[in-house]
Amino acid sequence: MSDLAVRFRKLWDEIAPVGRDAGSGGYLRYALTEPELTLRGWFREQAGQRGMPVTEDGNGNLFAWWGDPAAGDAVLTGSHFDSVPHGGAYDGPLGIVSAFLAVDELRAAGATPVRPVAVAAFVEEEGGRFGVPCLGSRLLTGEIAVDRAAGLRDAAGVSFAEALGDRPAGADPGLLGRFAAFVELHVEQGRALVDLGAPVAVASAIWPHGRWRFDFHGEGNHAGTTRMADRRDPMLTYAFTVLAANKEARLRDAHATVGRVAVEPNATNAVPSKVTGWLDARAAEPATLDGLVEAVRAKATERAKRDGTELTCTQESATPLVEFDGGLADRLAALLDAPVLPTGAGHDAGVLAAHLPTAMLFVRNPTGVSHSPAESASDADCAAGVAALARVLEELACR
Repeated sequence: MSDLAVRFRKLWDEIAPVGRDAGSGGYLRYALTEPELTLRGWFREQAGQRGMPVTEDGNGNLFAWWGDPAAGDAVLTGSHFDSVPHGGAYDGPLGIVSAFLAVDELRAAGATPVRPVAVAAFVEEEGGRFGVPCLGSRLLTGEIAVDRAAGLRDAAGVSFAEALGDRPAGADPGLLGRFAAFVELHVEQGRALVDLGAPVAVASAIWPHGRWRFDFHGEGNHAGTTRMADRRDPMLTYAFTVLAANKEARLRDAHATVGRVAVEPNATNAVPSKVTGWLDARAAEPATLDGLVEAVRAKATERAKRDGTELTCTQESATPLVEFDGGLADRLAALLDAPVLPTGAGHDAGVLAAHLPTAMLFVRNPTGVSHSPAESASDADCAAGVAALARVLEELACR
């Protein structure tokens, strides 16, 4: 094992136990809860050990600076700590750990930044607690209204503002204007690199995607005394909609997932009065995505009429097609001699790409599985990712 792989493993082991569920083996690192707050404290400690001052933007995002934070023209890197429920270890934290190690590599090589480097820890990237993905980067860039963000609530009714300890500050053009480029390193959420036999890749684009909430209203009633012909059961409409989403996505070579559901009153012996399901939809092209969602909505509406139920569909988030800065992606691919790949997963990089030159690096995931405890990456490949990120930061910040 290389020296860099050994140092990666040592640093990785410091955070690996935090928020890990002993039963599933996955992680429960929801934004601004104890495990994520512990990792934010670790972030400050790592920055302090490296003499990197840490600033906050009032939206929950942290920045550790190598160089003068006020100098401008900075190169931003980093990722997020939060996870989906019972998610994998690498999605997010790998980008932060790798960023600190990349700074270490450059310092050890005697490199001196001619423009600042900032390591970011963005808040609520997954949307696992408050429902809106990339919330921190959306606030930083002004892509979500402060009032809406402040009022978002988790399952316990706690608002984002309450969890943050203050009303979010919202867009900060002054801070955003200090950054000249953003490079996010992330574990690959797929197995293209396994098939290509390469440890690292450069991203070309992110599929357009979004989340839609389907509220199905019916009539709650007794399971044992309500005749089948008399029922207005929203669970039936919901179940039909899940199957319709699967079919419509397959017809379009797109992706549709209903991975979250809430039922009222959620009793075994009661016909539900309300069922809410959340649709995650993604496609290679915006028109395909629009067609997919509209087809699902139309089929659900038609089925609701037959079931005697009512449907309300609300878009909760939307991310357009993101094509990363082509010149930057090509430049980094040539620098690293790495393949270039698209992805169907959303990232803070996808939000920031609309505001400054942005690129992503992917590290091989041998299982191809993500948002699951099966997500993994070898120490050797993670070390290759650190080395690649160090070369990128040297190219962008030290020349």
